[in-house]
Amino acid sequence: MNNEIRVRFAPSPTGHLHIGGARTALFNWLFARHNNGKFILRIEDTDTTRSTEEYIEAIVQGMKWLKLDWDEGPFRQTARFDIYRNYVEKLLGEGKAYRCYCTAEELEQRRQEALSQGRPPKYDGRCRDAEQHPDRPFTVRFKTPQEGRTIVNDLIKGVIEFENNQLDDMIIMRSDGTPTYNFVVVVDDIDMRITHIIRGDDHLNNTPKQILIYKAFDWTPPAFGHLPMILGADKARLSKRHGATSVMAYEEMGYLPDALVNYLVRLGWAYGDQEVFSRDELVNFFDLENIGKSAAVFNPEKLLWLNGQYIIDSGAAEIAEAVLPFLVRTGIVRADESLDKAWLSKAVKTLQERSKTLIELAASLKYYIHEHVEIDAKAKEKFLKPDNIKILAELKAALENMSGFTAVELEKVFVSLAERLSIKLGNIAQPARVAITGSTASPGIFEVIELVGKDKTLKRLGKVIEGR
Repeated sequence: MNNEIRVRFAPSPTGHLHIGGARTALFNWLFARHNNGKFILRIEDTDTTRSTEEYIEAIVQGMKWLKLDWDEGPFRQTARFDIYRNYVEKLLGEGKAYRCYCTAEELEQRRQEALSQGRPPKYDGRCRDAEQHPDRPFTVRFKTPQEGRTIVNDLIKGVIEFENNQLDDMIIMRSDGTPTYNFVVVVDDIDMRITHIIRGDDHLNNTPKQILIYKAFDWTPPAFGHLPMILGADKARLSKRHGATSVMAYEEMGYLPDALVNYLVRLGWAYGDQEVFSRDELVNFFDLENIGKSAAVFNPEKLLWLNGQYIIDSGAAEIAEAVLPFLVRTGIVRADESLDKAWLSKAVKTLQERSKTLIELAASLKYYIHEHVEIDAKAKEKFLKPDNIKILAELKAALENMSGFTAVELEKVFVSLAERLSIKLGNIAQPARVAITGSTASPGIFEVIELVGKDKTLKRLGKVIEGR
């Protein structure tokens, strides 16, 4: 017997990959990797009116950006209609499904009657034993057991029981021959030998229906684990107004994929008090027992903080590579312009602790890269007064005579000038910072000047001194 764990992420391509879907994908991926199992990607595109190629590509792109690699797939349900029809015929042949000739108008009329009489608006089963009418349009309904209970031993929520007589004889194939969601999901899970289903608890009401279909095919249902939903800070269901934009929108906002993965896993799962995890740690530690039963709250500020931690903790060369596209997107660097990677890594290293996102980092790198800088008006008024302009002129003259333009040598020049002019070092450093970076805040001024370089430094000082 094959005991391999097999899980699947099965999004409907009716929109981009969003936070909730990404968390579901991540939990399945971690469960598979932790157990040396298989992670399958399945595109549930039977809703042909809303599913698009663009959304399929966006989902795949989001998965790749998050580095959630799959072992099989992506499978598409629209390519499997013949398989589903064969499974429908099997149930019809065994008397576990039946053709229903009721029209949509008749069903709606009966539904309204049931509601007016205080009865559940479920199908009344009148076609269960109806005569066959080959020439009339029909749907195919599953013959749901009318007695007993369906029990879900949920891996997260515990035991949940459903009364079978409350369940409908659901349609498993529409009159146009297309299969329905609850049916194709089961057929796919059987065909793909899925052992565990980890999904959002908005699917919980589908679970008893699906379990009954598994059993109709004499198939042991997979183990189910339903994840509690994600809420916004106001405790309402997460939506775009809470920042629940698509995964790729976070990429565009300058978040690192590993930071978003780390944040997503903590929406409902915990390992002691640890907050920051490497991917290897997540694979090693992950289990379903540590998933909470209550809803998780999405906190954009916490995600931003975590992203900042990842920027700080990553290697400068890695962050330099990641920030390059943002330098191009924001127009700081031309697409055809090449930057020295070693130099960029040094520049990035000075700013890593000051940047929460790659967009912030790109903006901060501007004064290292551009020929000239825009000087903040308040900083100019405070620090570039006539007395300070004289000091900057002395500094420019001293810098012009330097040969080794390093932070160590630059500090010596600044200290020597301060002694010669009998002023504090800060009386030189802060006006120089404003003239060279355009603002009053920057990393250490000697490191900054070394990275800006002698040529640009002298030009910027000259522009300020000349009042241009």
